[in-house]
Amino acid sequence: MYKPVIGLEIHTQLKTESKMFCSCANDSDTENPNVNICPICLGHPGSLPTINEKAVKKVLEAGAALNCKLRDVSRFDRKNYFYPDLPKGYQISQDRRPLCAEGFLDIEGKRVRIKRIHLEEDTGKLFHDSKEQCSLVDFNRAGIPLMELVTEPDIRSGHEACRFAEELRLIFRYLDISDADMQKGQMRVEVNISVSHMEGRLGTKVEIKNLNSFRAVQRAVDYEIKRQTGLLENGKHISMETRGWDEFKEETFSQREKEEAFDYRYFPEPDLPPMYLNDPPFNKENIKLRTELPQKKRDRFNKEYGITDKKEMDVFMNNQELADYFEKIVSEAVNWMKEWDEKSTVQKKEKIELVRIIKSYLLSDFLGTLKGKEIKDVLITPENFAELTLFIYKKEISSKIAKKLLSEMYQTGGDPSQIIEEKGWSQIKGSEDIKKIVLEVVEENKEAVSDYKSGKEEALQFLTGKVMAKTKGRAEPKEAQRMIKELI
Repeated sequence: MYKPVIGLEIHTQLKTESKMFCSCANDSDTENPNVNICPICLGHPGSLPTINEKAVKKVLEAGAALNCKLRDVSRFDRKNYFYPDLPKGYQISQDRRPLCAEGFLDIEGKRVRIKRIHLEEDTGKLFHDSKEQCSLVDFNRAGIPLMELVTEPDIRSGHEACRFAEELRLIFRYLDISDADMQKGQMRVEVNISVSHMEGRLGTKVEIKNLNSFRAVQRAVDYEIKRQTGLLENGKHISMETRGWDEFKEETFSQREKEEAFDYRYFPEPDLPPMYLNDPPFNKENIKLRTELPQKKRDRFNKEYGITDKKEMDVFMNNQELADYFEKIVSEAVNWMKEWDEKSTVQKKEKIELVRIIKSYLLSDFLGTLKGKEIKDVLITPENFAELTLFIYKKEISSKIAKKLLSEMYQTGGDPSQIIEEKGWSQIKGSEDIKKIVLEVVEENKEAVSDYKSGKEEALQFLTGKVMAKTKGRAEPKEAQRMIKELI
């Protein structure tokens, strides 16, 4: 049986105001080409680069989050090669002294070792015009700080490769290191893959370049495993080559063969000094993680709020603002319950029920209304959302009214108790009042009553709907159903 061995190289543009070695704006999305450029990022003779300290610190922070060893001394090197989007004819990168090394990231119980994380500058961007039969170069991206992370060959499937890349992007976003938007090229994944009939043994390495979505990462790896396995099973030779990914055909294709490693003729960058990371301005010992990392947050949400559903967890983990908003609502709801019931503490089962209600309305009705709007611009305060939760918990309002109330609060930012009073939306509590309405519904809908008696359960839903309509949603549906059954 053939076994795949996979390693990843992930390039990520760093979120800084300026480029890596000059003061040009770090903005590759600028509509006009070649405006964020200067003699330094274009490599004009006599121009001298300077190190972007913020970019270095961001890489060190990424290394700390990924359990890496941070070097005491690091330096930049020249990587020499010629390509139209490389204005200097070389790239300032790091070879023998990367900023970070020997880390790891645990994914779904599997440890993927990280060989190194280094810092370099990005290249320009080529545009090929087949109609005019020419290629154009935009250098706005040239010189943007680019972090490259290289894993050890510990990955064994497309799923593992995809999950590693997803978790990495999440960590980078939590740390505000990068937006890592793959569609904009802010994060690019390259795969090195070989297939062998022996576990741990390396076969002929094939590289898949520039994968720009998690879907592409998983499908490209799975396709390439199948392709290489098929060749070996048929006694054919696997070529050492670089391949691309065809999104429409969902298959890899050959770009160029690589019979031997390219010699980039690295040598120390003469225009930049070594970086002593124990000393100012870097002070690696002061590199502290500024936020709770995704896996730690997952564990806490599971333990503290009882969230076990993967889809629910993913929504919160992928939206930090929503997760913070949720936690504030839960905290306020607990305080409301203490105040309403004159309690010093809230029991665990009561908190779990509050959380269930909050999740139910937050992840459905609230998110459905949000439509791309940022949480910070929402008019509903956590305190008012918590008060709404208590009205639902104590059955002061029905679920139908709760939805209407949430919509009203979203539009006006109003206090839920005031809105309920103004609209007359409070729950009908007197059983005699509800019973009177139920009697009317039963009398007016004798055919439905007969259908229910003959075993048609949907007739009960019909009758309940009539009660809810007469009470304008102010009756409790379960209580209405109970009374209908008693009367029938």
